[in-house]
Amino acid sequence: MHMTTTQRFRVAVSGASGYAGGEFLRLAANHPHLEIGTLTAHSNAGATLGSLQPHLRSLADRVLEPTSVEALAGHDVVVLALPHGASGEIAAQLPDDVLVLDLGADHRLTSAAAWEQFYGSPHAGTWPYGLPELLHASGGTVTGRQRDLLRGARRVAVPGCNVTAVTLGLQPGIAAGLIEPTDVVAVLANGYSGAGKSLKPHLLASEALGAAAPYAVGGTHRHIPEIAQNLGVAGADAVTISFTPTLVPMSRGILATATARLAPGADAGAVRAAWEQAYADEPFVHLLPEGQWPSTAMTLGANTALVQVAVDAAAGRVVTVTAIDNLVKGTAGAAIQSLNLALGLPETAGLITEGVAP
Repeated sequence: MHMTTTQRFRVAVSGASGYAGGEFLRLAANHPHLEIGTLTAHSNAGATLGSLQPHLRSLADRVLEPTSVEALAGHDVVVLALPHGASGEIAAQLPDDVLVLDLGADHRLTSAAAWEQFYGSPHAGTWPYGLPELLHASGGTVTGRQRDLLRGARRVAVPGCNVTAVTLGLQPGIAAGLIEPTDVVAVLANGYSGAGKSLKPHLLASEALGAAAPYAVGGTHRHIPEIAQNLGVAGADAVTISFTPTLVPMSRGILATATARLAPGADAGAVRAAWEQAYADEPFVHLLPEGQWPSTAMTLGANTALVQVAVDAAAGRVVTVTAIDNLVKGTAGAAIQSLNLALGLPETAGLITEGVAP
């Protein structure tokens, strides 16, 4: 279908009352080519959006409908911001010519065995992966980027937020053959919005404020196979990663520190050059000047990933630090990027790189 710069696309959002759905709507409300259509929810059906997402003033009077295929029909784009395991059945009933964006995990993994191991339910299938900056490499040479596979797509699996941060931090070294993928360690500081809106004792303010708490320790986090999958696309033959996320008292943001052993013969100059080359032309992923380190505050509200890399010569390791807003570049912003590519729009449409400060 021929796209014109003035064309508008009607979008339905399922799961509009949650953090991911709400963030998508915040971005979509200011997108020059999108018109917001039906909004649905499960337990919050019947409520107005403004009672649950009071910051979305232009949509405050919208009433949330129950989630059903019938309610989502008749749109150009359907966004599924649903719990893991809930998207597959709905997506399978939507027409093939509708662009469907899954913000959950149902369609991210290529391995059915890995899905069943980490999620414990039947695999719904694999869709094109919505990380445009993902490097495709083999034998130390970059052969392409994931955005080439998103142009014209009608199904997109949006990445996990932790996965985006770790992948963007490490992939230049993997693609260039400068780091060893079998000895990767990643420790993340995560804002509480990544845990969703569910009412759980450990998510209460009285428990969270002034405290940091690890979770999914010991190789149990569901994002581990997704990270390994991405690093494989970037050129790794095999990946071994120790991944430990930690909840810290902030509402948004991820600060991912990932390290890997230097490959034989690699040095600091080659490392710096590989990261510079990987992100020189990326609109949303920026390698910071040497000596400047990312913080989550720098990315608040923006679709940016800020990356820094250094070599710990004494330990023989590369150290990367990546900051993103988990709800923007980690979820809804990636969805908008992928939507733009799929519909033939400028990849940057409706997205900003300027954060909010202080």
